[in-house]
Amino acid sequence: MATAPSVSYSMTVRLEVPASGTAVSQLTTAVESSGGSVTGLDVTASGHETLRIDVTIAATSTAHAQEIVEKLRGIEGVSLGKVSDRTFLMHLGGKIEMSSKHPIRNRDDLSMVYTPGVARVCQAIADNPEDARRLTIKRNSVAVVTDGSAVLGLGNIGPKAALPVMEGKAALFKRFAGIDAWPLCLDTQDTDEIVAIVKAIAPGFAGINLEDISAPRCFEIEARLREAVDIPVFHDDQHGTAIVVLAALTNALRVVDKKIEDVRVVMSGAGAAGTAILRLLNAAGVRHAVVADIHGVVHAGRQDLVSADPESPLRWIADNTNPEGVTGTLREAVVGADVFIGVSAPNVLAGDDVAAMADGAIVFALANPDPEVDPAIARQTAAVVATGRSDFPNQINNVLVFPGVFRGLLDAQSRTVNTEMMLAAAGALADVVHDDELNANYIIPSVFNDKVAGAVAGAVRDAARAVTSTTVV
Repeated sequence: MATAPSVSYSMTVRLEVPASGTAVSQLTTAVESSGGSVTGLDVTASGHETLRIDVTIAATSTAHAQEIVEKLRGIEGVSLGKVSDRTFLMHLGGKIEMSSKHPIRNRDDLSMVYTPGVARVCQAIADNPEDARRLTIKRNSVAVVTDGSAVLGLGNIGPKAALPVMEGKAALFKRFAGIDAWPLCLDTQDTDEIVAIVKAIAPGFAGINLEDISAPRCFEIEARLREAVDIPVFHDDQHGTAIVVLAALTNALRVVDKKIEDVRVVMSGAGAAGTAILRLLNAAGVRHAVVADIHGVVHAGRQDLVSADPESPLRWIADNTNPEGVTGTLREAVVGADVFIGVSAPNVLAGDDVAAMADGAIVFALANPDPEVDPAIARQTAAVVATGRSDFPNQINNVLVFPGVFRGLLDAQSRTVNTEMMLAAAGALADVVHDDELNANYIIPSVFNDKVAGAVAGAVRDAARAVTSTTVV
């Protein structure tokens, strides 16, 4: 699948070129003929004989960017200077910082912010621990916790390499929901140690966002922490994805005029995201779901599941999906299906497979960066197509969910997060797309739609305040 130039592979190249002649136009031609895109061209200095020009280019990969730079170097009369990777520049020194809400200008300020005045506040919290939510940053703080074992599509790269992602997550919490989030990258992948560490740091936070922890350990870690701490624990890779998928599916079904309880859903991927999606879809009314993993369709009689741990996620899938007893491969299962949801690997389906689905087919191919089926090909026969990418319509992006979910949880001072709250979040997100806006290319709003976080937060806050008994997804 051809990949378009992206700002994430963006370089600024400083060049000196002759002041006269065609050198400037040659620069643009060199970039575009190499498959790149010129996004900026600035003259930063000028003399009688030469111009200093900063050319900003977008490429498809790091290697592609380097190829373009070499082509620029080869233009006669052009002198190549500094080459800056704009993404790396944005990460220099980190992307977030702590700042004080009150200036400390004199001795009086110091005496109230710190000692001796702070002692009275400490004593008030010691007398009434619930005052920590009122008198400290706890009321608006979320810990973003990872062990670096399943980072993006990079795999087990460890806690230090995971830190840029967690910083980005914290920045998004602040940008979209005004939440102070703190990246905590743990140098252990031992389940017991992770649970103990998070339990120990929980008093300083009003919520825990688990991130990029590999399956199946992520299931146990989340479940144990929900039992151990008195604040909501939310694994975004599971539940954030599930909420956005349900919201998008709700609107896609409106486009094709089908009911959720009637459609047959086929899913590729039985990991953390896939399991959470299934649980939430079941709660929303899906009655006919089939799941396939690397070994084929999941069913109760499959050899590797006959003696599987009855508490394992894969066994749960076998026991709670596939009521018709479908067997075989993913490609066989998808024939006649109304909905395909992929959270697995690139290119597991072809155009012919999508064409074999039911009329009004819905395809969510969410593997990144390369989806389960080429979206351009899927769109030839499917009625609605969504991906996890930003260069196609209908991007399924967790940023649509986690800021608003936590904003609602924190505002309600919730001690947990449950199915009702997640269903409320999905419904609110779907409703951001009004009837007069809805179409096959717009089933989910943009992450920059300023109504999203508030709508999700309000729905979660109301659900958290209304629900007294909890059934955790």
